[in-house]
Amino acid sequence: MPEDLDPVTGSLVDIVAASARDFPDAPALEFFGRTTSYRELDEQIQRAAAGLRDLGVGPGDPVGIVLPNCPQHIVAFYAILRLGAVVVEHNPLYTPRELRKQFEDHGAKHAIVWTKVVKSVQEFPADLALAAVVSVDVIKAMPFGTRLALRLPIAKARESRAALYERVTDTVPWEDVVGSAPLPASHPTPGTDDLALIQYTSGTTGTPKGASLTHRNLLSNAAQARAWVPSIVRGDGCVVYAVLPMFHAYGLTLCLTFAMSMGARLVLFPRFDPDMVLTVTKKHPATFLPLVPPIADRLLKASRERGVSLEGTKVAISGAMALPHELVVPFEAASGGYLVEGYGLSECSPVLMANPVAHNRVPGTVGLPLPGTECRVVDPDDPTSDVPAGERGELIVRGPQVFQGYYGKPEETEAVMVDGWFRTGDIVTVDDAGFIRIVDRIKELIITGGFNVAPTEVENVLRQHPLVEDAAVVGLPSEHSGEEVVAAIVVAGGQEVDVEAIREFARGVLTPYKVPRRIFVVDELPKSIIGKVLRRQVRERILTLTSGG
Repeated sequence: MPEDLDPVTGSLVDIVAASARDFPDAPALEFFGRTTSYRELDEQIQRAAAGLRDLGVGPGDPVGIVLPNCPQHIVAFYAILRLGAVVVEHNPLYTPRELRKQFEDHGAKHAIVWTKVVKSVQEFPADLALAAVVSVDVIKAMPFGTRLALRLPIAKARESRAALYERVTDTVPWEDVVGSAPLPASHPTPGTDDLALIQYTSGTTGTPKGASLTHRNLLSNAAQARAWVPSIVRGDGCVVYAVLPMFHAYGLTLCLTFAMSMGARLVLFPRFDPDMVLTVTKKHPATFLPLVPPIADRLLKASRERGVSLEGTKVAISGAMALPHELVVPFEAASGGYLVEGYGLSECSPVLMANPVAHNRVPGTVGLPLPGTECRVVDPDDPTSDVPAGERGELIVRGPQVFQGYYGKPEETEAVMVDGWFRTGDIVTVDDAGFIRIVDRIKELIITGGFNVAPTEVENVLRQHPLVEDAAVVGLPSEHSGEEVVAAIVVAGGQEVDVEAIREFARGVLTPYKVPRRIFVVDELPKSIIGKVLRRQVRERILTLTSGG
């Protein structure tokens, strides 16, 4: 595995240009069966760039994208960058308040918005009013037959159409933007160290923090991903599935930049639907499939139920949460390929490390640092001091993918940097072979009676109980011990359960101070868009319950 990475040059704009030069007629995008070649994609980017320039977008201007996974998303992303402007990605499922807070933070005056969300953006207060809202109807990117089917006068079609489209007024239609003459080749391109993307870190409570990522950061991370999977050949029928949202750092890098740099066929799914994925798998199995454990689990179950093989899925990479080994074994047996765990953060473009795509990976770890990535394990209370080998400590990192700071927030930036190293906020251990295991988040560690309790450890034990389908563990204020360990559990099949028996079960595995003092049974746990349990929201809900509010 190469340790070093040649420094990158140029800008992200070169990615599609190079693939259009090398594979002009190869499919770049597939959406409900309709394909766009690399030549067509490149031309659409040049036209959209000219259209955005005519609307007043210039170098350094932040431009909002509020879109699901669709062909227009990729064209918009690269057209904004072509002008030297800055992409700001947003979750189209955010509430109007959450969206407004992000626009207050970055101050974009132009946005490219799904018709379903246009109204929310148009209702921003006057001081946030946008100079132009470009509206995108995702149905227009679908094949003719699908568009026709959505117009049928039947309830199912009307329902599907309503989920995808809303009538809008006072916007610039996307078709007008891409209807421009292409931007002249002489138009200046961005520099390697120019700001390319403001990527908001997950978590919507509190003040939004946008990670400032340059062309160098994102180009480096795509190059690191290519170096990690040397078995995947550029072009040559490479297929990548975009089942993760591309507004999320993980989906963005592996689908928007890595896949395009590979000259891959990027199959776009506006949301994860196992049936839709399996339909594509029959024709074009994924060479590279970025996912999260709940998606891998649902895909495996659906493939068994429908009798559609996952055979030919070469490399699935999982991130965002722990990957259970009991999922890896059957998934790999079904696909004949690999399912390996990786790790990253929005501030790091986002991928920092991954398990080798080989038999020497180590289950339960997030693998080894990507080429060019340096790691240290330090004392969280004194991040300049390394902990002894093999002991727990905070992971700090340095590498070409590490961000430039939080957009417009120098103090917050200073708080996470130490002598040029980025503090991840994750507690880890490193084994003798260099494999890294995430133990917990510093901010989520529970301190009870002076002892540290890692919520993940307690959750894993609770989930081993046959009646516990899912669990979240948090700390609640306690007069006696600072914090007490409390759990919220989802019971399998909604059965009756004796919480005292579950505590007894946990006592058989855990040190007494780690056993939850109280267990609440809930119907479901709040989760992020990619299925990660939101412990902060669990804690708020339990506090509300216990305070009688």
